[in-house]
Amino acid sequence: MRRSPVTSSTPARPWERRVALAAKRSLDVAVAFTLLVLLSPLIAVVASTIRVAMGSPVFFRQLRPGYQGRPFELIKFRTMRPPRSPAEAHTDAERMTWLGGMLRKSSLDELPQLVNVIRGDLSLVGPRPLLMEYLPLYTHEQARRHEVRPGITGWAQVNGRNSLRWEEKFACDLWYVQRWSFWLDLQILARTVPRVISGGGVGSGGLPTAEVWSGNPEGCGR
Repeated sequence: MRRSPVTSSTPARPWERRVALAAKRSLDVAVAFTLLVLLSPLIAVVASTIRVAMGSPVFFRQLRPGYQGRPFELIKFRTMRPPRSPAEAHTDAERMTWLGGMLRKSSLDELPQLVNVIRGDLSLVGPRPLLMEYLPLYTHEQARRHEVRPGITGWAQVNGRNSLRWEEKFACDLWYVQRWSFWLDLQILARTVPRVISGGGVGSGGLPTAEVWSGNPEGCGR
């Protein structure tokens, strides 16, 4: 992971921030729409393959916290089979299919989130949207990740993805929130491409997905 001290940066003037946010949103819509058009044949092939190999539904939908913690429906390609028992509902490793593993390693399961970007739920770049049940577990500083729109990729993703410890992920999120700029987004997008090609950092601790976060250690200040 690239180590970056988390310190406050010089705040931009209000008009500069408004211009930068407008540019960020324009980039989001333009890139997401272009990718949806260019990748529509690939998206159709992936959807058809999931339908044949895994059945319905093709898409995984789940409420996630967005900007200011407001919930939205995240859309991804489904990578797991339904649980066969209540005990299996929380065992991602057993439910992950061979096709799902390939989709996750290649990040193809993320393609439907381009629709979320066009809707305004997500940005191309920002802290990854986590689970709704994590909201009451955050410290004040960790909760600052919701001061910006969540993203498909982000500073944590290009610095280790799920191979990072949770505290490192949150440090990356705060670093991004404090230093966000349009040019930083462009740098992160450029660094995302080789990360996706390499397929590294998808799993965590021997698991095919990120480890479940159980909150901060007892005694950690809120």
